[in-house]
Amino acid sequence: QVYNFLAHAFLYPQDNWTEEVELVEHILNELERDWGLEIRDLSSLREVCNLGFWDLESLQSEHRRVFGLTGSQFYETEIGSPHEYRQSQEMADLAGFYRAFGFNVGGMVRERHDHLSVELEFMYVLALKESYAARENNPDYFEISLDAQKKFLSEHLGKWTELFAKSLAHFAETGPYVVLAQFADEWIKADARRLGITLE
Repeated sequence: QVYNFLAHAFLYPQDNWTEEVELVEHILNELERDWGLEIRDLSSLREVCNLGFWDLESLQSEHRRVFGLTGSQFYETEIGSPHEYRQSQEMADLAGFYRAFGFNVGGMVRERHDHLSVELEFMYVLALKESYAARENNPDYFEISLDAQKKFLSEHLGKWTELFAKSLAHFAETGPYVVLAQFADEWIKADARRLGITLE
């Protein structure tokens, strides 16, 4: 649910995502109890929880301000030192991940395979598959879902979100999306620790 929240919060707001922050905080408190997530390490959560005064119109205006100038930062292959060969290889790899797990990019909102929200939503789908496999007592599919999360964080999402958060803080300086990016980075690092992987 945290991945789902983040995936939708980074898109141009059609609803006020700050209204869901209380639910996210509740989920994280449960995770602290259930699998030892150090909530106090997610320092940005407190800042996210203080965003309740933002209304939808203000969020939309802020999204245009922040991402109107730095929209390219939303894409994995645009972060760092883009290279045309690297971009095509990364996009093909992402497409392979998505295809293997029946994740179709499209619908009402169409974005590139390497958009932050798409990658976050894919992690949400993998986590759902992990949960379903555990509930159905299917150890093989459970391991497949877990392994896919580890690989996807190591090879894609976990490789660039810290740089995304820093880039956003540099260009936008302040505002709810700077806080949200910092929270996303801290959440992804916490999930990587749960999965026992080290992000480069």
